Order: sequence, then structure tokens, then C-alpha cells
Amino acid sequence: MATGGMTEDLRLVGISKQFETFTAVHPMDLEVPGGSFFALLGPSGCGKTTTLRMVAGLEEPTGGRILIGEKDITSTKAYQRNVNTVFQSYALFPHMTILDNVAFGLKRRGVKGANAAAQEALDLVQLSQVAGKKPAQLSGGMQQRVALARAIVNRPDVLLLDEPLGALDLKLRRQMQIELKRIQSEVGLTFIHVTHDQEEAMTMADSIAVMNGGRIEQLADPATLYERPASTFVANFLGQSNLLQARINGFGADGVALAQTHGQDVLVAGDNVPDGIQDVWIGVRPEKLRLGEAGRNRLDGVVTDASFTGVATQYLIRMPWGFEVMLVQQNDGSARAQVGENVVVSWDPGHEFVLDQHQAGDAGVGLGDD
Repeated sequence: MATGGMTEDLRLVGISKQFETFTAVHPMDLEVPGGSFFALLGPSGCGKTTTLRMVAGLEEPTGGRILIGEKDITSTKAYQRNVNTVFQSYALFPHMTILDNVAFGLKRRGVKGANAAAQEALDLVQLSQVAGKKPAQLSGGMQQRVALARAIVNRPDVLLLDEPLGALDLKLRRQMQIELKRIQSEVGLTFIHVTHDQEEAMTMADSIAVMNGGRIEQLADPATLYERPASTFVANFLGQSNLLQARINGFGADGVALAQTHGQDVLVAGDNVPDGIQDVWIGVRPEKLRLGEAGRNRLDGVVTDASFTGVATQYLIRMPWGFEVMLVQQNDGSARAQVGENVVVSWDPGHEFVLDQHQAGDAGVGLGDD
């Protein structure tokens, strides 16, 4: 089921939303390439759902413009926009068959061949075999796919997904992440997915805008966000980060920067150091650390916790100055450390990111856990 034709970009120009007592979305610019899978990611209250509702026409912006291609839809009523939304609640008509649910919008507009188009949409979400059943006869995951088919069949310019997998259990949610990405790729529509779930956004989206306090903290592809976060908030919100307070003391001839953290000398890639910044956070992801003297940077510590998860073991290791780093060791046959054991934690220069220390080290901590 192809969309037939080029999908146009969605552009938000200086868009903002002010309520009586607070600003939900500060003036911001955002461009979503046509035909891409885009995610708005952030904790509760960050402004992502308000942004989605403004695109849908369910909230009126305080300022700014919304454009699809060159068409300004800022003042267009919700029902007049070629934009569909899939919510966490499926909102299917319980008395109608699945086929009739999917065809409902087309029939209401008098579109010819509505049943054939609905059947094609059900084929896409691999539910053609349940066309004659009622919603109550389907599982939650199947109902969510029906809701998706009902939105796709209208061939919207933009399909908005508002926490669509939140009601599903973990295993089914992961299956649906793969399915959603496959479906988006096949139909070529612009998907904008709003979620607080980092793994969900990272799994599916081509690009992610991380929002915080009504502003975009960083917009990039998943790998860049994870490997090169632009702020401590992004570093902590997307997965786990070990942030070490450090000072840059100079640069070596081999492209590394010479740093010191709590009296310990370490080396970091010079290209990772922000220009003109001396007091920094050195951030190392848990899976980039190694037990033993495998890397050029080596810090002594004591294991305070070891949690075996099957594919890996997650350690907490207390540094001499009291800070605990998290280290994840894959279950690859390597010897495992025990609680109370003295160990060496190591990593190579270039496996870290470096941020300005003027940012709070705990920004974003715990906000992605719900």
C-alpha cells in the first residue's frame, strides 16, 4: 500500500503554546522530512504532547506557524487537515466489524472502493484474516494494529502516534516497535511518534527531538544522541551515563587531551572537548567501560553490586572519592567480579563524550524510568 507521490515536509516555525499559568512550548523551529519516522521524546510535562496536539489541530498555538510543504495549516480546523492521530486508546467502534472500522472514514467521505482500500490496509498490518470479527474478539496488540490501519487508509500527509504502545505489555510492545517501523517503511508516510520511552524512540525513529521544559534539547539520529549527547540532560535521559568531574590541563601531540578527575590522570579524545572549556564532565557509557587493564585510562575501584541479567552483568564500582560508576560486561565467557573485590576500570580515549561542567550532572536522571 504505497502513498503514491512525494510526501512533503512538516515545518513548525516559531511555534509556541502558552497556558494561563505556564509555557508548555517555548518558541521553536522544527522540520520533519517527508516520509521519515520522527520521534518527539521526553519526560512527562516536557511539551511533546502539546506539540503533537498543535500539529493535529487540537490545540491552538499561541504563536508561530505550522506548514505541510508550502501550505500553512496553522488556522485550519482539525477535521480539515490531512493529519490523522493514533492514540494509546484504540477508540474502535465495538458494534462494527474490523473491516467496517477501518473503512468508516472513507465511507463517511463517500470514497469509492472503501472496503477494498480497508482490506488492503488490513493486509499491510497482517490482520486480513480478522476482517469479519468485532474488536472485543481481538487482543490489545491486534486492536492497536487495527487503529493504525484505520489511520493509514486515509493516506494522511502526517500520521501522529501519541504513546501508541503504552497499553501493551513489554514483549508485545517490542514486537509492535518492529511492526510499526516496517509499516512506515512500506507506506512511506511521515510518522511522528510521541513517547517518553527512550528504547522505543531509538528502535524506530530516523531522527529524534529530545524535549525538556518546552524546548528541544537536541535533535539528531539515535546513534548521535547516544554517543554524542549535547547536554547532561540528554546524556542521562537516554540510557545510563557515568559523568566524571574533570579539568582539561592541555593537549598532547597524538590528538588526545590531558585531563584530571579527582587527582587521577585520564586521556580523552581532543575532538570531543568543547572549544574553550576547561572544567568538564567526562561521560562514559557503562558498556564502554572494561574490567581490567584493557584500556589506556585506568581507575581503581571496589565492586559494591553485581547484577546478572543473562546477556550481561551490571556492576556498580565505587571510586576512591566515593562516586559509583556503572559498568556492563557482556556474558561472553569473561571472568565475573564479586562484590567487595578490588578491580580496575578502564576505557580508551575516544569512547567518552565531554560536556561543559556548568550543566547539572544529575539533569535528566530518573526521568526516563517511568
